[in-house]
Amino acid sequence: MCGRFVIAGNRADLIDAFEVDESVGDEVRPSWNVAPTDTVQLVVERLDPDTGELTRRLEPARWGLIPSWATSASVGSRMINARSETLLEKPSFRSAALKRRGLVPADGYYEWRKNDDGSKTPIYLHGQDAAHLGFAGIYEFWRDPATATEEQPKGTWVVSCSIITRPASDTLGEIHDRTPVIVPPGLRSDWLDPRNASRPVVQELLDAIPDPQLVPRLVGPRVGSVRNDGPELIEPLPDAGADVPAAPDGQQTLL
Repeated sequence: MCGRFVIAGNRADLIDAFEVDESVGDEVRPSWNVAPTDTVQLVVERLDPDTGELTRRLEPARWGLIPSWATSASVGSRMINARSETLLEKPSFRSAALKRRGLVPADGYYEWRKNDDGSKTPIYLHGQDAAHLGFAGIYEFWRDPATATEEQPKGTWVVSCSIITRPASDTLGEIHDRTPVIVPPGLRSDWLDPRNASRPVVQELLDAIPDPQLVPRLVGPRVGSVRNDGPELIEPLPDAGADVPAAPDGQQTLL
């Protein structure tokens, strides 16, 4: 699962880390408590139909995929994650998985481990070095009818995305049974390339992505509220024997 994550890098950092050719839209501020429906950064590749050249772009997107047929953006809050096992089957995700794959930059994400007494402990999972992670994602375009004008009778375009998850490996499975699919740098170009648009090829891409090697860190309960933000949220607990934090408010259910 991925229901809350961290992206502390600014636009310049992400352009360099993900070898981006151009960035568009407003810059998204760093956050240590990104929540569903927040605006995130999305790395995509677009193909020029005239030249056949690929351009890698960094652009803002709403976290929570809104299918093109949706009548309201509210459906996106239930589509923050897409299961890798059914990605190419479900109508809501299938077309995007074939044609519109992206990367959601992150430094790490939070998970809540269930304790024997029914409480939950927040854990921050991050890479083994300071490099940004690239969550495998899919994205979609949707017109917001609430913004319709005489010039744009169908409304303005909204770009939205989902983060792909898979069953967790044995180590991560002790914390939660799902984990984001994290694309290593050597596979990012193939994942982003929109010319890789057949079911067998996309399935091969998914199968080729290795399980992530992440480091868990116990953190404090303040991350449980989306009202809290700042680098102090990922600081390790000074005492591993401290009281177990309460479950977060608004914790998402895995799709």
